[in-house]
Amino acid sequence: MNLFIGALVVVLVTACTVTAMLLVRRHAPEGSYFADGDRASGVFGVLATGFAVILGFIIFLAFESYDASRTGAETEALSVVQQVETAQFLPSERGEELTAMLICYARSVIDSEWPAMDKGTLGDAFNPWGAEMFRTMRAYEPATAAEGSAYDRWMDQTDAREQARIDRVHGVEGVVPLPIWIGLFVIAAVIFGYMLFFADRAERARTQAMLMGSVTVVITLLLLLLVFFDNPHGDGVGRLEPVAMERSLRLIAAAVEVAGIDPPELCDSHGRAL
Repeated sequence: MNLFIGALVVVLVTACTVTAMLLVRRHAPEGSYFADGDRASGVFGVLATGFAVILGFIIFLAFESYDASRTGAETEALSVVQQVETAQFLPSERGEELTAMLICYARSVIDSEWPAMDKGTLGDAFNPWGAEMFRTMRAYEPATAAEGSAYDRWMDQTDAREQARIDRVHGVEGVVPLPIWIGLFVIAAVIFGYMLFFADRAERARTQAMLMGSVTVVITLLLLLLVFFDNPHGDGVGRLEPVAMERSLRLIAAAVEVAGIDPPELCDSHGRAL
């Protein structure tokens, strides 16, 4: 959800609730429907506080998932660069092949996995280049101590990369379950209905509009914030994008050129196998 859609949602919801308040105000008694305004305000404070505490706690959990996805994407991109460096300590032919696979892996993450995460269609799919690297290394037997050390280091970096990928895709399906969404919207509807009982024809229309509009804007913005953290990938301000992996690709390209490495072309620019 981009800023324009978010602002449009806030405006439409606020317009609806303010209109409802003004319509109810026409037939409301003077002083609102409550005989004791202080008691009614106290009950409203309990409702609003309970809603704010629950929503704030859920937003905090959703932000943790958002931050875990961001950290996972950065760690995964760093691991790809580190594995390119480690591959150069393996026999030249195998090292160049693994370097090419890592480049294809990065391209696949950027142009295949990220759009799938945005659409929520990634599911349990694995990166095909990760499987190719596993197949390549499974058939490799280190011949020297240096190669054995590089092999061990490669496996450790593979574990780190795979764990980082899990963290990156963890938030694709959302961390807030449906019952919580239903509960939040029901509580918001209760607060909205309770606010209508504060309608007072003795008050000015703009005062009543401000009363309802301010509460609606705050609740709607908090719910939209929760939607944002629950769906962290995609386009829009603040959304997670493959910036770290794109940077890693540029670093790999520069390192390959400086080191004079000539990895074979195993995929196109989108990471699809040739």
